[in-house]
Amino acid sequence: MNQILVTDKMYVTQKLKKKKKMYKIEFIASLLLVFIFSGWYIASEVEKNAHEAVSQDILNDASIDDYDETIAEDQPLIVAFNDEAEVVNQEPEIGDGSYTDPSGVTYTYESILSIPTLKIEYPVLSETTDELLKISLNKFWGGSPNSVGNYCVVGHNYRSGRMFGKLSQIKNDDRVFIQDMSGKKLEYRVYDKFVVEPEDVSCTSQITNGLRELTLITCTNGGKQRLIVKCREC
Repeated sequence: MNQILVTDKMYVTQKLKKKKKMYKIEFIASLLLVFIFSGWYIASEVEKNAHEAVSQDILNDASIDDYDETIAEDQPLIVAFNDEAEVVNQEPEIGDGSYTDPSGVTYTYESILSIPTLKIEYPVLSETTDELLKISLNKFWGGSPNSVGNYCVVGHNYRSGRMFGKLSQIKNDDRVFIQDMSGKKLEYRVYDKFVVEPEDVSCTSQITNGLRELTLITCTNGGKQRLIVKCREC
């Protein structure tokens, strides 16, 4: 019987060559995408670590004097009116702190927020911008920290747990502390937690019936909604 020798070359058609070429291109493209994504992720984490370092430097730099009861408590203000004296309750105004990083950028902060159960502690920068939100928590709305009204603080929800990344784990009655630049530290307790649409800013209302309140705000559901945590002074 005659034996027919068959080589690989007999089966390598033009169509098969094109398929192999396409597989190679797809494989190389996949590798490039993996490298690009990995590079982006690493660069993003490096940037976040750098921002976190600045935030911690601000926290360490915060030079807060011991709380002076005679200065920080609400003081009566004597106002002259038609030769008579009228007593008006007035909350003290507390100044801001500032920190300048090695590159020369100055950050202004007005309080320190801490949540012991979540191991969160950050300075609260005095205003809100996209760039400042990368550095630390920001004041979003309200008066001075620890004053009568609704002090609103906003922060990013990072998967790593940075900033308000663990805020969704907070529970009713958990303690939250705000320390202002005079050193006055007040304790607040969580009494409500809910999710709203981005357009709903009713949580920032300053109508508190003369009480001190604290509102914590962060993104949720991939940034589509906002998680709101309401706290009240104990």
